[in-house]
Amino acid sequence: MWWFQQGLSFLPSALVIWTAAAFIFSYITAITLHHVDPALPYISDTGTVAPEKCLFGAMLNIAAVLCIATIYVRYKQVHALNPEESHIIRLNKAGLVLGLLSCFGLSVVANFQKTAFFVVHVCGAVLTFGVGSLYMFVQTILSYQMQPKIHGKQVFWIRLLVVIWCGVSAFSMLTCSSLLYSGNFGTDIVQKLHWNPEDRGYVLHMITTAAEWSMSFSFFGFFLTYIRDFQKISLRVEANLHGLTLYDTAPCPVNNERTRLLSRDL
Repeated sequence: MWWFQQGLSFLPSALVIWTAAAFIFSYITAITLHHVDPALPYISDTGTVAPEKCLFGAMLNIAAVLCIATIYVRYKQVHALNPEESHIIRLNKAGLVLGLLSCFGLSVVANFQKTAFFVVHVCGAVLTFGVGSLYMFVQTILSYQMQPKIHGKQVFWIRLLVVIWCGVSAFSMLTCSSLLYSGNFGTDIVQKLHWNPEDRGYVLHMITTAAEWSMSFSFFGFFLTYIRDFQKISLRVEANLHGLTLYDTAPCPVNNERTRLLSRDL
């Protein structure tokens, strides 16, 4: 059995691979059509102009669905491993809410382009990156509280390092983008897709875009740490029938069916 066939480990793998493919394909298309500069454009800029914006939006919507599935499976796993730990249960529920909000933000970013709906796009980015960072932080705390009983200490340390990486990238991006969009470098910053080294604010622009790509990679790294955990879980869906027909009759006992959901039992 291959590693991705064990449990639900294919979920975080598919999430990372698919999202990375969305970035790469839209970037290649935008570069080929000369819609953006090759040197570190904003991720959103590679999905601003047709036809790449269509590809960008469609693929990120699917990525949001994969992310919802991954976050839900993680929630169920932590809950099943700690059924009587009240503080872990509360943190786990908070993590679920934060994760779902981040997924919603990803869909908003995908469907509302920066040049057309700047405020909506920024709100989606805050949900994706800001709330998503909080989700990673909560999961790191859960990893700390579950070691060494549930898993080894190395899992916690790896996730902590990734969260620190994400935090440094977020701080750099927030600081430089705030300065860049303060109005001191022109009023057409939002619509600008091409930058030259001689342009005012070019250095801040490059730092901001580099931090954005770095932050995205930190998200990839964090979800990849789920692969080993997801090899130890599978889910089932249960169909409960209230009768042998679909007519309006009195309920009668029937044999219910339990079917594997996405994965075989371990």
